[in-house]
Amino acid sequence: MSDALDRREFLATGWKVGAGLLAAAGLWTSWDYLWPRLGAGFAAKVKTVAPDAVPANTVLEIPEARAYLTKVNDEVVALSEICTHLGCKVPFCDSSGQFECPCHGTVFNRAGDHLAGPAPRGMDRYKVEIVDGVVEVDTSEKTSGPAPGTETINEPPLGPPCGDSHA
Repeated sequence: MSDALDRREFLATGWKVGAGLLAAAGLWTSWDYLWPRLGAGFAAKVKTVAPDAVPANTVLEIPEARAYLTKVNDEVVALSEICTHLGCKVPFCDSSGQFECPCHGTVFNRAGDHLAGPAPRGMDRYKVEIVDGVVEVDTSEKTSGPAPGTETINEPPLGPPCGDSHA
């Protein structure tokens, strides 16, 4: 018997390696998306941007704080990027102008108010201070988001949702 790999064994090994790499990439992506960074911004004060750089009609993601900054009634607000339902990371959808949780379809408006879905409340907030002309987000001081039905701002969706879970 020859030590050389025959064609059938070569292809079978190639398929197994390829499937293993695909599975590893999928698990890595899922893990990173469902369980966001644990070290970044955890129980720390994170200096971000000047108050004037915080947008009025959209949000600014601050990865170091695991938060989003926005202005609500001319006040800078820091929202946790974690869904209050089961802890998934909630991305902001530019087309609808709302936060849309990909895990179970909860929708929050730009102010973090609960609009639809299974989350028990709006998005949690972090304490914000202006220090030396810069917005500082204190991730050690989180307050629970508002109860469902709270309407901090009244903004209809700007357009279609990003995900199909809200149709």
